[in-house]
Amino acid sequence: MTEQSELTVSGDEVLVERRDGVQVITINRPAARNALNENVARAVAAAADELDADDELRVGILTGAGGAFSAGMDLKAFLRGERPGLPGRGLCGITQTPPRKPMIAAVEGWALAGGFELMLACDLVVAARGARFGVPEVKRALVAAAGGALELANRVPRALALEMLLTGDPIDAARAEAAGLVNQVVDDGGALDAALGLAARISGNGPLGVAASKRIVRESPDWGADRWARQDEITAAVLNSQDAREGATAFAEKRDPVWKGA
Repeated sequence: MTEQSELTVSGDEVLVERRDGVQVITINRPAARNALNENVARAVAAAADELDADDELRVGILTGAGGAFSAGMDLKAFLRGERPGLPGRGLCGITQTPPRKPMIAAVEGWALAGGFELMLACDLVVAARGARFGVPEVKRALVAAAGGALELANRVPRALALEMLLTGDPIDAARAEAAGLVNQVVDDGGALDAALGLAARISGNGPLGVAASKRIVRESPDWGADRWARQDEITAAVLNSQDAREGATAFAEKRDPVWKGA
């Protein structure tokens, strides 16, 4: 049976569901193309904290309602003095401090500016064919300072990153997939279902190994000559865990493993 619970913040602007160990976070401002305001930022950050704190949750999915991912910062809210960033944590609390557990972006329609940077904070991306991705800040004499300028060249070839950042022009899902920004392109309307399928493939694996693998991939670009020692520090606890023994035992007994996260 599918388990569902819902977190409501400031007029249902962010919805959070549980689906068999997968947390689905939906930015629910379709009339504003899911633009990011202070309420959305706090709610997404709270959901990310819940994802990491709850042992029953294995994977998070971030998406938007009404056929759009997010058009970025809500400029009307900005003029009222609202900021969708959290001190020390970045946009919506995840661009500087992403969750320890895997996060998948399920993108329909536009992922622009801050919305695109929110997507970059996710580890994997499933996109509808009609999705469009862009960092148009330079068109308003601004900079993609919530992660776009810093992170985009780590996800796509440098030439494409510079093209997107310097022209401000968007790219489509096919080009994003070819560049390695998107893991899977599906028919319009199917991004969330495909993301749930990908999440199920991840959540069936040992949670300690999954979290350690994500940590190594994210942190190792900053490591130096001691990178093997630093990796050993992370993996030692996994190799000595109850789950590692359970994985080997389940394989020998030809049964599905029962993970404890310890």
